[in-house]
Amino acid sequence: MAQRDGVFPDSKTLVDCVPAVDPGEIHDRFEREEIGSDLERFVHENFIIPEDPVTEVDASVASMEWYIDGLWDDLIRDPVGTRDGETIIPLPNRSVIPGGRFRESYYWDSYFVAEGLAVTDRIDLLDELAENFASLIDRFGFIPNGNRLYYTTRSNPPLYHRLLDLLVHRRGPEEVLEYLPALEREYEFWMDGADGLERGEAHRRAVGLEEGVLNRYWDDDARPRVESYREDVELAERVDRGSESVYRDVRAACESGWDFSSRWFDGEGIETIRTTDIVPVDLNAFLYGMERSLAGWHEYDVDDERAADYRERAAERRRLVDRYCWDAEREFYFDYAWTDGERTDSRSLAAAIPLFTGMASQEQADAVAETLEKRFLRPGGLMTSLTRSGEQWDAPNGWAPLQWMAIVGLAGYGHEQLAQEIAGRWLNLNREVFDETGRMLEKYDVTDGRGEGGAGGGGEYPLQFGFGWTNGVALALPEFLY
Repeated sequence: MAQRDGVFPDSKTLVDCVPAVDPGEIHDRFEREEIGSDLERFVHENFIIPEDPVTEVDASVASMEWYIDGLWDDLIRDPVGTRDGETIIPLPNRSVIPGGRFRESYYWDSYFVAEGLAVTDRIDLLDELAENFASLIDRFGFIPNGNRLYYTTRSNPPLYHRLLDLLVHRRGPEEVLEYLPALEREYEFWMDGADGLERGEAHRRAVGLEEGVLNRYWDDDARPRVESYREDVELAERVDRGSESVYRDVRAACESGWDFSSRWFDGEGIETIRTTDIVPVDLNAFLYGMERSLAGWHEYDVDDERAADYRERAAERRRLVDRYCWDAEREFYFDYAWTDGERTDSRSLAAAIPLFTGMASQEQADAVAETLEKRFLRPGGLMTSLTRSGEQWDAPNGWAPLQWMAIVGLAGYGHEQLAQEIAGRWLNLNREVFDETGRMLEKYDVTDGRGEGGAGGGGEYPLQFGFGWTNGVALALPEFLY
């Protein structure tokens, strides 16, 4: 009721509220009182409304780097407990939130934050993030999208192994051995149902193709997102197909982190979303990286049989991605629409992820690099896609995690000059916007270097500030490249 009536402009605010008294008492009050049109008053009297962290400073007295380093104190959260009626998931250690409406930690955000934390020698916090993830896997069998109960039917791009890589680089490979059981359980979550799949069959995140099995994004729930209930119901009302499939595809796009993008559309708008029909090149590149990491760490642990198994899995995945996602004529990686039996036409920065995980051949990397430079590079960095859909994971927006992965991937294949050019443009844009506004942004308009203040736009919520992964990448890029 409160969601449909729009008590708050942002639907997420309501489900992040904390009951001010016992939830049972609130229920009784609701039943007793004549609420009528006074629902907003009832909510404010009975719930504690969440506050966003302070993320703005006077840029005239602070450098961008000084600001980012100081902002960690506002974004780091102590171990999380819970109260009756609250949606937060308890965590045993400290975590880092992105900022703004994102008042809890998020899975793939945490990896990019960790890259910045490592630069500032907060290695103890990396340990705590790794332990939190292991705790979540122990409780749920995977790492939820974010640290709220309403996120526990889906995950996020699987980058736990990259977070563990940071610990390896700082402390040695023995640091990850205690996390191997958790990482293997996460891998099993992504591969659930893969054994025995026939061509054209799918089970959860596994898709059977003619020559083997690849993965897709999914959500185990097919109802409106509670954090975006009004938006999802209104979308389903506009679509001429079953509402459950609409909700599932919306939720699956949220698991991808790209919520939302024309990558997932079969037409011009979100009404045509079909995420579960897509085998995404980036997801399968991430899983290739996980398989390679598991192979390497089992080899270090002198478990040659399991190491060989994961090496074989990685080699098979690479072969299948080449078969289904690499287009030799267009010399670029594309997502594969498995229900249609053909690649999509969407060119996006997802094509850079095989370089980030080392899955591309040198020839493929060279071709992707040429396309990125000619078609994606703008004065402020790399555009997310070549499509202007009005969604936030499309042109003209650029995002810190995609800049980072493209830059790391390009440098790894010998394209250091292009990597440095992208990094320089991105960091210059970050700095220019900070000097004007005293803020670090969730996303930026990269098309003319500044745009309207350089601010990104689109999507189902206003631009957010803080911002965890932007800060982490801004600190990590100079150390990585220079």
